Amino acid sequence: MLSDTIAAISTAVGEGGIAVIRVSGPDSIAEVGHLFRSRIPLNEADSHTVHYGFIIDPETSEKLEEVLVTIMRAPRSFTTEDIVEISTHGGVISVKRVMDLLLQQSKIRLAEPGEFTKRAFLNGRIDLSQAEAVIDLIRSKSDRAFSVALKQVGGQLSGKIKEMRHTLVETLAHIEVNIDYPEHDVESMTTGFIKDRCSQVVDQIERLLKTANEGKILREGITTAIVGRPNVGKSSLMNALTRENKAIVTDIPGTTRDVIEEYVTINNIPLKLLDTAGIRETLDVVEKIGVERSKAAVDEADLILFVLNGAEPLHEDERVLIESIRHRQVLVLINKVDLPQQLDRNALRTYFAEDQMVELSVKTHDGLQRLEEAITNLFFGGKLESGDLTYVSNVRHIALLKKAKQSLLDAYEAADSGIPIDIMQIDVRLAWEQLGEVIGDSAPDALLDQIFSQFCLGK
Repeated sequence: MLSDTIAAISTAVGEGGIAVIRVSGPDSIAEVGHLFRSRIPLNEADSHTVHYGFIIDPETSEKLEEVLVTIMRAPRSFTTEDIVEISTHGGVISVKRVMDLLLQQSKIRLAEPGEFTKRAFLNGRIDLSQAEAVIDLIRSKSDRAFSVALKQVGGQLSGKIKEMRHTLVETLAHIEVNIDYPEHDVESMTTGFIKDRCSQVVDQIERLLKTANEGKILREGITTAIVGRPNVGKSSLMNALTRENKAIVTDIPGTTRDVIEEYVTINNIPLKLLDTAGIRETLDVVEKIGVERSKAAVDEADLILFVLNGAEPLHEDERVLIESIRHRQVLVLINKVDLPQQLDRNALRTYFAEDQMVELSVKTHDGLQRLEEAITNLFFGGKLESGDLTYVSNVRHIALLKKAKQSLLDAYEAADSGIPIDIMQIDVRLAWEQLGEVIGDSAPDALLDQIFSQFCLGK
């Protein structure tokens, strides 16, 4: 209920310099003011001011915490409601004491996940695509992903969608005029006009969809499985890419028994690295489970880093693995090039292109930069697009844009076939509604609940 006053902890749980509790709603200033003692009563304080004081238990008059309280009066706040933010010392106990006291007040309840952002949307402060970009901002794993999300929070994608919807509204208005007043031969209301407007919007949608693959990568990262036989250098590669000793490295085959996950950013591309157990035939029960998990990780991966030991001939286990991955997105890493070489490169060229093979030495770090460049080339053609480009990264947005494009292509085909314009109107209106669902103009309540449930309590 928008009439409720809600509260939640907005900072991460744990020890820190400060913690912030956010309170939003019509009774936020009065309810916090009842518990807060400072030189100026909170209900008399100006908007966007910070006040030093104490949180007091009204029943015992005990000072519970020394705090700073920030007040933001409606509509000049994130939710467009009165907001009070209480900055406490950043310890678990101090935050819990203040939060418990707030929730004892009759007019304050605990916020639901994402409810602050949901109120910002419902109150017209932001649209749905901007609200979804907030969580992308929080979860960003690279500077580039953060910049893309920040632009979407600022309305870059929304502006493109609204522009296309405006074009379709004008088209629908002309169709309505032609239907209602057929005796007037309005020059602009021709099938040619409809086709022109549909083509215009389809071109705009296609420009957005061209960024979809890159946008999803920036948003979600590339799930990357490091695979190969035992002792070829998989765990050493993981440690080299993360710049940490995340994986245990020994000369004993089968040291890695399970899949180890770690995030790393390469050339502003986030990768979810999966260091897998060495894939080989084994009688060891535990290692066998690890091998099966490695194979499952390979099936789920967007990118496979297939590591080979350049100082050894190709093994039969590796030939079997090649057959299962050769048609996937693969980079073949020929490791240990600092040692005398025995691996037959020509045999590999039977299965993989030259630009899929990277020679390196994980031990000396020689070739790691070439690997990073190969990953960038594989997914972005060597470089990311310019900073001015509007990326589409959300799966829901991509699906709706594809549906809107198809609706407009149906309208275009109807115009070519001489179908009456009132039938074309159905497809044009459908496209307008589908684009509206991207920004929340026609989103059902169930969808809103599902989107905002992904947020943390304090956002």
